[in-house]
Amino acid sequence: MAAVTRPPAAGRESDAGVIGRSRREPEAFAALFDRHYTAVHGYAARRLGPALADDVAAETFLIAFDRRDRYDTARPDARPWLYGIASNLVARHHRAEVRLYRALARSGADEVTEGHADGVAGRLDARAVRGPLARALAGIADGDRDVLLLVAWAQLSVQEAGEALGVPAGTARSRLHRARKKIRAALGDTDPTSLGEDLDR
Repeated sequence: MAAVTRPPAAGRESDAGVIGRSRREPEAFAALFDRHYTAVHGYAARRLGPALADDVAAETFLIAFDRRDRYDTARPDARPWLYGIASNLVARHHRAEVRLYRALARSGADEVTEGHADGVAGRLDARAVRGPLARALAGIADGDRDVLLLVAWAQLSVQEAGEALGVPAGTARSRLHRARKKIRAALGDTDPTSLGEDLDR
């Protein structure tokens, strides 16, 4: 199956173009940072809280810069690659992530309100769902949770989430199905992670 790609806005160089150019002109990489830092930071903040998000987001772009020579420039959209790096860094903080979800489950409060993830949080009936959702997220297997949150919070397609995590699209789809099944069971057959869209493509 062909990779899902998002064409660049008219007149804007693709992410692959920026990365390719940065191999000759390292300062060009700043354009990729400017485009995606806020979204990657928001994703890390939702998963780990604000205390660790700065480090994870900054390290994501340092690693990306160091590995830019290995980037497949046939892929115009670098978001799956960047979120894959961020997800690997989040995995190093597994205990912190689970502690955050457990704390949210107890308090029902959402301390992280920045970045693109606000759109997701705004779609939830916040006070009624946050605690049970956080509790359910804490109980999901790491790989399943990674796919679920890449789709729900980073707004990647299932195929892009698989690409980000280095697994086939079918594996990503199975992980998403398992994660959503657990979320629905925990929330009485509602699934706030679906956002009313078909993101299983």
